[in-house]
Amino acid sequence: MTSRSAPDSFRILVVDDERLICELVESLFEGAGVEVEVAGSAAEALERAGKNRPDLILLDVVLPGLNGLAICQLLRMRPQLHDVPIYMLTARARAQDHADSARAGATGHIEKPFRGNELSEIVARHRAR
Repeated sequence: MTSRSAPDSFRILVVDDERLICELVESLFEGAGVEVEVAGSAAEALERAGKNRPDLILLDVVLPGLNGLAICQLLRMRPQLHDVPIYMLTARARAQDHADSARAGATGHIEKPFRGNELSEIVARHRAR
């Protein structure tokens, strides 16, 4: 499911196999000039990011097949995506998990369950750039 808005809108790619998480992000930004596209697997994430460059990627760590850390590394290897902010969206909250995210090339780490205002602040910060 994709929320469509103006062509110059801010685009978020949510990569999560939990449909509820995707729906929460979509509803959070509905009508806010933010386009939310979702992917539930590594292959889908890589395809969607390549077709329509997002302005921000929210990437779950635990996914079927390739995990989010590996996907993050693959996205960082693509020249057109090297500067796109990638936030790992995960229930893993140990210091080692944060370090693993940074090592994979993630911009940040958002812990589940996340707060809507936390995500809104991240979007506003990157949208202002």
